[in-house]
Amino acid sequence: MSLADAGYIFISTVISVSVHEFGHALAAACESIQMEYIAIFIAALFPGALVAFNYEFLQALPQLTALRVYCAGVWHNAVCCVACGLVLFLLPMILFPFYIYGESPMVLDVSSTSPLSRYLSPGDLIMSLDGVRIHNSQEWMEMTSLIDKMALQSTNHSKYDEGFGRVNGIKGYCVPNIMIEDNQKIQSVGNYSACAEDLTAFETIPCHDMRMSNIGGGEDGHPKRRENTYCLDAKDIVKLNKCGDGWEIITNGSSCICSLDESCLSPLQMPGLSWVEITFSRSLSAECLQLGRNSFSDSKTSDLIESNCRGSFVFVGDVISMARSVRLTAYQPRWAFHIGRDLPDVLERVLMCTFHVSVTLALLNSLPVYFLDGESLLEVALCHFTSLSSRKREKVLKVCLLGGTLISILVFVRIFFSFM
Repeated sequence: MSLADAGYIFISTVISVSVHEFGHALAAACESIQMEYIAIFIAALFPGALVAFNYEFLQALPQLTALRVYCAGVWHNAVCCVACGLVLFLLPMILFPFYIYGESPMVLDVSSTSPLSRYLSPGDLIMSLDGVRIHNSQEWMEMTSLIDKMALQSTNHSKYDEGFGRVNGIKGYCVPNIMIEDNQKIQSVGNYSACAEDLTAFETIPCHDMRMSNIGGGEDGHPKRRENTYCLDAKDIVKLNKCGDGWEIITNGSSCICSLDESCLSPLQMPGLSWVEITFSRSLSAECLQLGRNSFSDSKTSDLIESNCRGSFVFVGDVISMARSVRLTAYQPRWAFHIGRDLPDVLERVLMCTFHVSVTLALLNSLPVYFLDGESLLEVALCHFTSLSSRKREKVLKVCLLGGTLISILVFVRIFFSFM
C-alpha cells in the first residue's frame, strides 16, 4: 500500500465514521435524547468516534424507539454507500463543463522504473494500442491482456531461432523493397545473429502463411533465415501499413495488403516478450491546443500537429508489467491547466474508498460484537422479538456476543495476514 492509498483510506474512514455517528446523534435528537459527550480517537492508525447517551434513559425508552437510535448509524452508512455510487455514476456529467470523459485515457503518473518513462509523461493521452483505439484505463488493461495472451499462444505454436528468438509471425509491416535494399546487414557473432544498436531485426514473411516461423533451408533454418532477415529502424517501420494475420484479429483487415514493390516484414523477438505499438498525444501542451484549434483551416498546421503533438513508439517486453507501471484516468481537462489534472481521479478514489469503508462499517456494526452497535441491537432484538426470561436472554446474549467477537477476531487476523 502506497502512502497515497493510506491517505485515501484515512479520509474515507473519517467521512464514514462521521456519517455513522451523525446518524446516531440525529436519531437521538429526534427522540429528544441528549448526548452526554462525543469522543474522537485513533485505533490502529485509523480514526474513530463515539457519541455517548445516557444508558439508563435509553433503557427506559420503548424498545422500537431505542432500536431506531441503535440502527441509525448502520442506516446512514447504507445511505452514504448509495450516495457515493450515485455520484460516481453521475461524475462524468458533473465534471462535463471542465473535463472530457471517455475519449482517451490520460497519463497521471509514470513510475521512474517504468519502461515507458522515456516516452510518456503526465498529461499525455494514450490514443491506441496496436491500432486499436483506447478510451479508458479498463480498455488499456483489457487490450494488454489480449496482446499478452496472443503472444503466449504464438509462443506455444512456434519454433525458436538460436540467434534472434521467435519470429512474431502474427504482426507485420509492408516495407518498401528500396528500404530493405538500403538496410544495414545482419552481424554474425559465432552462431548468433545481431543487429546494430537502435536497430530491430525483421524477417520476411510469405503472404500466404503469416504464421510461419521457419522459411526453408536446413533443419534449423539459419541459412535462409539470415538471408531473409534485415536490421531496420522500428521508428520508421511503425509508420507503414500493416500486414499479417495478427492485425486481422484486432482490426479485421486483410493479411495481404502489401503492393508488389513491398514486402511483409515481421519483427523478431525472444520468447515471452510482446511487440506492442503505442500511439500517444500530448494534450496539455498549450502549443498543441492552439494548433488543434487552427487545424481545420490549414492543412500544414494539421501536419505540424501530427509531427509535434502526436507520436508512436514500440514496446518489446512484458506488456502486463508495462500496463501496470502507468496510472491513467478517463478524464482530460478541456483547457491546458495542470492544477486540476488529478482532481477527477482523486474524487473517484475518495468516493470508491468511502463506499467500501461505509459498507465495512455497516456490516461490522451489525455483527454481535462487544462494544459495537451489534451488542445493543441484539439485546433490544432479544427483548422485543423473543419471549425468553431475563436470565435466558442474558445467557443467549453472552454466548452470541462471545462467539461473534471470537469469530470476528479470527476473520480479521486471517485477513491481516493475507495482506502481509
